[in-house]
Amino acid sequence: MTVAAVTLDVTGTMIHSPRLAEIYASVLTRHGLEVDAPTIGPVIEQVWQEFDCQVALGQERFGEHPQGAVGWWRRFMERVAEHLDRPSPGRFAAAELYDRFAHADAWEIYPDVLPALSKLCESWRLVVLSNWDPRLPTLLERLALAPFFEEIVYSAAIGAEKPHAAIFDIALDRLELGANRVVHVGDRSKDDVEGATAVGMHALLLDRDGQGDLATLTDLPDAIRDLDTSEPLDVA
Repeated sequence: MTVAAVTLDVTGTMIHSPRLAEIYASVLTRHGLEVDAPTIGPVIEQVWQEFDCQVALGQERFGEHPQGAVGWWRRFMERVAEHLDRPSPGRFAAAELYDRFAHADAWEIYPDVLPALSKLCESWRLVVLSNWDPRLPTLLERLALAPFFEEIVYSAAIGAEKPHAAIFDIALDRLELGANRVVHVGDRSKDDVEGATAVGMHALLLDRDGQGDLATLTDLPDAIRDLDTSEPLDVA
Protein backbone atom coordinates (compact mmCIF):
# COMPACT_ATOMS: atom_id res chain seq x y z
CA MET A 1 0.00 0.00 0.00
CA THR A 2 1.38 3.43 -0.95
CA VAL A 3 0.47 6.86 0.33
CA ALA A 4 -2.19 8.41 -1.88
CA ALA A 5 -3.10 11.60 -0.03
CA VAL A 6 -1.81 14.22 2.38
CA THR A 7 -3.88 16.19 4.88
CA LEU A 8 -2.46 19.48 6.08
CA ASP A 9 -3.08 21.68 9.08
CA VAL A 10 -3.38 25.44 8.44
CA THR A 11 -2.19 27.84 11.17
CA GLY A 12 1.43 27.24 12.08
CA THR A 13 1.80 24.83 9.17
CA MET A 14 0.92 26.85 6.07
CA ILE A 15 0.16 30.34 7.38
CA HIS A 16 0.85 32.56 10.37
CA SER A 17 -0.04 36.06 11.52
CA PRO A 18 3.14 37.93 12.51
CA ARG A 19 1.13 41.18 12.68
CA LEU A 20 -1.56 39.76 14.99
CA ALA A 21 -0.70 41.95 17.99
CA GLU A 22 -0.29 45.00 15.76
CA ILE A 23 -3.73 44.46 14.21
CA TYR A 24 -5.40 43.99 17.59
CA ALA A 25 -3.72 47.12 18.95
CA SER A 26 -4.70 49.19 15.93
CA VAL A 27 -8.37 48.14 15.97
CA LEU A 28 -8.82 48.39 19.74
CA THR A 29 -7.11 51.80 19.89
CA ARG A 30 -9.41 53.06 17.15
CA HIS A 31 -12.37 51.94 19.29
CA GLY A 32 -11.16 53.67 22.44
CA LEU A 33 -8.90 51.11 24.12
CA GLU A 34 -5.44 52.59 23.66
CA VAL A 35 -2.84 49.84 23.72
CA ASP A 36 0.35 49.02 21.83
CA ALA A 37 1.41 45.77 20.18
CA PRO A 38 4.18 44.83 22.68
CA THR A 39 1.67 45.13 25.53
CA ILE A 40 -1.22 43.28 23.97
CA GLY A 41 0.74 40.47 22.31
CA PRO A 42 1.48 38.46 25.49
CA VAL A 43 -2.08 39.04 26.71
CA ILE A 44 -3.57 37.56 23.53
CA GLU A 45 -1.40 34.48 24.00
CA GLN A 46 -2.39 34.21 27.67
CA VAL A 47 -6.11 34.46 26.90
CA TRP A 48 -5.82 31.87 24.13
CA GLN A 49 -4.23 29.43 26.59
CA GLU A 50 -6.91 30.25 29.16
CA PHE A 51 -9.73 29.56 26.70
CA ASP A 52 -7.97 26.42 25.46
CA CYS A 53 -8.00 25.01 29.00
CA GLN A 54 -11.76 25.59 29.26
CA VAL A 55 -12.54 23.28 26.32
CA ALA A 56 -12.57 19.51 26.62
CA LEU A 57 -10.07 17.77 24.37
CA GLY A 58 -11.64 17.44 20.93
CA GLN A 59 -14.63 19.66 21.74
CA GLU A 60 -15.56 22.19 19.05
CA ARG A 61 -15.29 25.52 20.83
CA PHE A 62 -17.07 27.92 18.45
CA GLY A 63 -20.35 26.01 18.26
CA GLU A 64 -20.64 26.03 22.04
CA HIS A 65 -21.20 29.79 22.08
CA PRO A 66 -24.83 30.96 21.58
CA GLN A 67 -23.65 33.40 18.87
CA GLY A 68 -21.26 30.91 17.29
CA ALA A 69 -17.77 31.91 16.19
CA VAL A 70 -18.56 35.64 16.12
CA GLY A 71 -19.72 35.51 19.73
CA TRP A 72 -16.78 33.36 20.78
CA TRP A 73 -14.26 35.82 19.35
CA ARG A 74 -16.14 38.76 20.87
CA ARG A 75 -15.82 37.11 24.28
CA PHE A 76 -12.15 36.49 23.53
CA MET A 77 -11.64 40.21 22.85
CA GLU A 78 -13.55 41.15 26.00
CA ARG A 79 -11.32 38.86 28.05
CA VAL A 80 -8.23 40.50 26.56
CA ALA A 81 -9.59 43.87 27.70
CA GLU A 82 -10.25 42.46 31.18
CA HIS A 83 -6.65 41.30 31.48
CA LEU A 84 -5.57 44.83 30.55
CA ASP A 85 -7.94 46.25 33.22
CA ARG A 86 -9.81 48.14 30.54
CA PRO A 87 -13.50 48.22 29.62
CA SER A 88 -14.50 46.29 26.53
CA PRO A 89 -14.46 48.44 23.38
CA GLY A 90 -17.72 46.77 22.33
CA ARG A 91 -19.26 44.71 19.57
CA PHE A 92 -18.18 46.96 16.69
CA ALA A 93 -14.52 46.46 17.59
CA ALA A 94 -15.12 42.71 17.84
CA ALA A 95 -16.84 42.69 14.44
CA GLU A 96 -13.97 44.60 12.86
CA LEU A 97 -11.37 42.24 14.31
CA TYR A 98 -13.35 39.21 13.14
CA ASP A 99 -13.48 40.62 9.62
CA ARG A 100 -9.80 41.63 9.54
CA PHE A 101 -8.65 38.06 10.12
CA ALA A 102 -10.84 36.80 7.31
CA HIS A 103 -8.67 38.73 4.84
CA ALA A 104 -5.36 37.76 3.31
CA ASP A 105 -3.48 40.86 4.47
CA ALA A 106 -3.73 39.73 8.11
CA TRP A 107 -1.76 36.58 7.31
CA GLU A 108 1.48 35.45 5.72
CA ILE A 109 2.08 32.21 3.87
CA TYR A 110 5.33 30.57 4.96
CA PRO A 111 7.84 30.82 2.08
CA ASP A 112 8.17 27.04 1.71
CA VAL A 113 4.44 26.45 1.30
CA LEU A 114 3.66 27.36 -2.31
CA PRO A 115 6.68 25.50 -3.78
CA ALA A 116 5.84 22.49 -1.62
CA LEU A 117 2.15 22.43 -2.57
CA SER A 118 3.00 22.74 -6.26
CA LYS A 119 5.25 19.70 -5.96
CA LEU A 120 2.96 17.68 -3.70
CA CYS A 121 -0.10 17.98 -5.93
CA GLU A 122 1.80 16.28 -8.75
CA SER A 123 1.89 13.00 -6.80
CA TRP A 124 -0.68 13.12 -4.00
CA ARG A 125 -4.23 14.26 -3.34
CA LEU A 126 -4.34 17.14 -0.87
CA VAL A 127 -6.91 17.99 1.81
CA VAL A 128 -6.96 20.70 4.47
CA LEU A 129 -7.60 19.31 7.96
CA SER A 130 -7.64 22.07 10.58
CA ASN A 131 -9.17 23.41 13.77
CA TRP A 132 -10.72 26.62 12.45
CA ASP A 133 -13.90 28.68 12.47
CA PRO A 134 -16.24 29.30 9.47
CA ARG A 135 -13.95 31.93 7.91
CA LEU A 136 -11.44 29.31 6.76
CA PRO A 137 -12.74 28.44 3.25
CA THR A 138 -13.03 32.12 2.32
CA LEU A 139 -9.62 32.91 3.77
CA LEU A 140 -7.94 30.10 1.82
CA GLU A 141 -9.58 31.40 -1.36
CA ARG A 142 -8.29 34.89 -0.67
CA LEU A 143 -4.80 33.52 -0.01
CA ALA A 144 -4.97 31.58 -3.30
CA LEU A 145 -4.33 28.32 -1.41
CA ALA A 146 -7.75 26.71 -1.92
CA PRO A 147 -7.11 25.51 -5.52
CA PHE A 148 -4.44 23.08 -4.28
CA PHE A 149 -6.97 21.15 -2.18
CA GLU A 150 -9.80 18.75 -2.96
CA GLU A 151 -11.51 19.36 0.37
CA ILE A 152 -11.36 21.79 3.27
CA VAL A 153 -12.22 19.91 6.46
CA TYR A 154 -12.39 22.18 9.50
CA SER A 155 -13.64 21.83 13.03
CA ALA A 156 -16.45 24.40 13.00
CA ALA A 157 -18.12 22.54 10.11
CA ILE A 158 -17.54 19.07 11.57
CA GLY A 159 -18.45 19.74 15.19
CA ALA A 160 -15.21 18.32 16.60
CA GLU A 161 -11.64 19.52 16.91
CA LYS A 162 -8.42 17.63 16.46
CA PRO A 163 -7.37 15.33 18.10
CA HIS A 164 -10.95 13.95 18.11
CA ALA A 165 -11.21 10.98 15.76
CA ALA A 166 -14.35 12.38 14.09
CA ILE A 167 -12.57 15.13 12.17
CA PHE A 168 -9.93 12.72 10.85
CA ASP A 169 -12.59 10.16 9.95
CA ILE A 170 -14.52 12.75 7.93
CA ALA A 171 -11.39 13.55 5.92
CA LEU A 172 -10.80 9.84 5.26
CA ASP A 173 -14.43 9.35 4.23
CA ARG A 174 -14.22 12.20 1.74
CA LEU A 175 -10.99 10.81 0.31
CA GLU A 176 -12.46 7.28 0.25
CA LEU A 177 -9.10 5.95 1.38
CA GLY A 178 -7.90 3.71 4.17
CA ALA A 179 -6.13 5.49 7.00
CA ASN A 180 -2.78 3.87 6.19
CA ARG A 181 -2.81 5.50 2.76
CA VAL A 182 -2.96 9.03 4.16
CA VAL A 183 -0.29 11.19 5.84
CA HIS A 184 -1.27 14.08 8.10
CA VAL A 185 1.11 17.00 8.61
CA GLY A 186 0.80 19.62 11.33
CA ASP A 187 2.71 21.62 13.92
CA ARG A 188 1.13 20.29 17.14
CA SER A 189 2.07 16.96 18.68
CA LYS A 190 -1.22 16.19 20.42
CA ASP A 191 -3.68 17.63 17.91
CA ASP A 192 -1.92 16.55 14.75
CA VAL A 193 0.39 13.63 15.43
CA GLU A 194 -1.46 11.85 18.23
CA GLY A 195 -4.86 12.52 16.68
CA ALA A 196 -3.87 11.18 13.27
CA THR A 197 -1.99 8.10 14.47
CA ALA A 198 -4.87 7.18 16.77
CA VAL A 199 -7.07 6.54 13.72
CA GLY A 200 -4.32 4.71 11.83
CA MET A 201 -2.99 7.52 9.66
CA HIS A 202 0.67 8.32 9.21
CA ALA A 203 1.66 11.61 10.83
CA LEU A 204 4.60 14.00 10.54
CA LEU A 205 5.31 16.85 12.93
CA LEU A 206 6.39 20.10 11.28
CA ASP A 207 8.69 22.24 13.42
CA ARG A 208 10.55 25.00 11.60
CA ASP A 209 13.03 25.15 14.50
CA GLY A 210 14.15 21.63 13.65
CA GLN A 211 12.58 19.74 16.57
CA GLY A 212 10.10 17.69 14.54
CA ASP A 213 9.98 15.24 11.66
CA LEU A 214 10.13 18.12 9.19
CA ALA A 215 11.76 21.55 9.36
CA THR A 216 10.15 22.68 6.10
CA LEU A 217 7.32 21.49 3.88
CA THR A 218 9.74 21.21 0.98
CA ASP A 219 11.11 18.11 2.75
CA LEU A 220 7.67 16.49 2.76
CA PRO A 221 7.81 14.59 -0.57
CA ASP A 222 11.01 12.80 0.46
CA ALA A 223 9.61 12.14 3.93
CA ILE A 224 6.50 10.53 2.47
CA ARG A 225 8.56 8.30 0.21
CA ASP A 226 10.65 7.23 3.20
CA LEU A 227 7.62 6.10 5.18
CA ASP A 228 7.18 2.38 5.57
CA THR A 229 3.74 1.89 4.03
CA SER A 230 3.97 -1.83 3.45
CA GLU A 231 1.80 -2.75 6.44
CA PRO A 232 -1.29 -1.09 7.98
CA LEU A 233 -0.56 0.91 11.09
CA ASP A 234 -1.59 -0.50 14.46
CA VAL A 235 -4.36 1.49 16.08
CA ALA A 236 -4.46 1.42 19.86
